[in-house]
Amino acid sequence: MTSLIAYLHENARWLSAGILLTCLSSFGQTYFIAIFAADIQAAFDLTHGAWGAIYTIGTTASAIVMVWAGRQADIFRVRTLGALSLGALAIACLAMAYNPWFWLLPVVIFALRLTGQGMMSHIAAVAMARWFVGTRGRALSISGLGFSIGQAFLPIAVVALMTVLDWHVIWIICAGVALLGIPTLLKLLSQERTPAAMAKSSESLGMNARHWNRHDVLHHPLFWLMIPALLGPSAFNTAFFFHQVHYAEVIGITNMQLVAYFPFYTVVAIGAMLFSGALLDRVGTARLLPFHQVPMVLGFAIFASHYLGLGFGFFFLALTAGAQATLISAFWAEFFGTAHLGAIKAMATAIMVFGSAIGPGITGVLIDVGIGIETQYIGVACYFVFTTLTMWIGIALYRSALTRAA
Repeated sequence: MTSLIAYLHENARWLSAGILLTCLSSFGQTYFIAIFAADIQAAFDLTHGAWGAIYTIGTTASAIVMVWAGRQADIFRVRTLGALSLGALAIACLAMAYNPWFWLLPVVIFALRLTGQGMMSHIAAVAMARWFVGTRGRALSISGLGFSIGQAFLPIAVVALMTVLDWHVIWIICAGVALLGIPTLLKLLSQERTPAAMAKSSESLGMNARHWNRHDVLHHPLFWLMIPALLGPSAFNTAFFFHQVHYAEVIGITNMQLVAYFPFYTVVAIGAMLFSGALLDRVGTARLLPFHQVPMVLGFAIFASHYLGLGFGFFFLALTAGAQATLISAFWAEFFGTAHLGAIKAMATAIMVFGSAIGPGITGVLIDVGIGIETQYIGVACYFVFTTLTMWIGIALYRSALTRAA
């Protein structure tokens, strides 16, 4: 405990910057935007299908641009890129508040998803993975607390505000909060660590004692074996929360009864995130990564049958959600080095953002053609068996290259 307190005190400004960025990413996350779904649909006279299509188009476009935008983390300091991204996020929030045109709505969704879910999350993860080597897992898990803080408190705050304020005004407030984040970030990073110096450290080399660039990673089999695992959680976690009202109706409970599990989910995810971060620093990514999606198999199997109760389903879902926040970011740094980490992780972030775009769309179409959500969740559980197998094969094939890099 003493060492943890000393660690937090010594690195408070950089860890706080990570928490700030991940928390403010909430304004572009699905769970936050979904709160306004009914109001947006009413304002633009949209059906559920039309709203889902607009959301998918905007999110997919943001995933494509993310491949280029994420590379800027290798060029600009965090304080510069973070401030620019927060400014862009504030503009996106204002656009949502003031936009009167249907045709511009996909552009607004694109801007929120790119600046919020995409860049805020990406910048924080790249910074932690690059700045911290020996305690990379701990740093990633602590900075990831911002995700949990946002998910735990912002929906409650917004729902409360919606009883007294018009939804447009709430988006204006969000823009103001994003703008306030700029001087806060600049203050925290007034003594920013030097990414270039960290990237040149031999401790931050990847496989075969080298730094990999994006071209090399794209031509390495390990990257392609990881793609199913990158797509899965973002696609099906998003789909689960996106279709929560429908799922509650199917299993015969109210949405309020389902939402009551969310705080429990958040607490477990935080615990899993912190534990996986500490364990990662002790045993390395290679030993943990192949099995971190096994709880998703159990979680969706329970949601399909709800035999053990929804609490167990949320418990297992949260285990993977928490571990994913630390293990995936650490994986890129450990296996491919940190010199080009921004460009490499930008590809991974784009894949995950794309997953969050297609997940709700695929499950929604299957519901429309008569394949029930519970039946789908059996298929989802099988999918995560597949992702576990591909990760295990990839790590087993290339783990030895890390020993040569040590």
